[in-house]
Amino acid sequence: MQARTSLTVWLYDTAMGAAAGEVRLKDLQQQGAVSVIDAVTVTWVPGAEEPRVGHLRHSTSGAAAKGSALGALVGSLFLAPVVGAAAGAGIAALAHKIRGSGIDDGFLEELKGSLSAGTSALLVLSSDADLDIVRPFVERGLARGDVRLMHAWLPEDAPQALRALVDDASTDDDPGGPGSARSR
Repeated sequence: MQARTSLTVWLYDTAMGAAAGEVRLKDLQQQGAVSVIDAVTVTWVPGAEEPRVGHLRHSTSGAAAKGSALGALVGSLFLAPVVGAAAGAGIAALAHKIRGSGIDDGFLEELKGSLSAGTSALLVLSSDADLDIVRPFVERGLARGDVRLMHAWLPEDAPQALRALVDDASTDDDPGGPGSARSR
């Protein structure tokens, strides 16, 4: 078993891909192959202005990103009103907020650049991965060509650094900000 915390992003080139990834993740959990700390889906249907964020443990839209470190991260990346040159500054500011988490601005840039209308992603903050069980799941998806993975090993205190992002988002007074009900 691998006790280290990691962030894995399963990127799909269809809007429904993350739903299939969620089923695979739940199967891995049932086998005891991974301990999920937090997980969210990001679904961006064609024609939508922004993606929809769903927390795997809270499927109702009102509670979806509330209290979720990854929900706050995705909300800050995609749902905060940032345009033009300010977008790069926004990613740098987000990277600064979560410094010490092991997630750098390069990772955030790649994540943001990988999602657009018609795509989806499953973001998983996990630990205790049994790589002998997880590896075949990943290899089958890669062989099918239906998923691309991003991965970052995180320091022990990463969940606390990400939790600070949730705390910041929940105190945001802007009704359209990342801590609001807009995060679905």
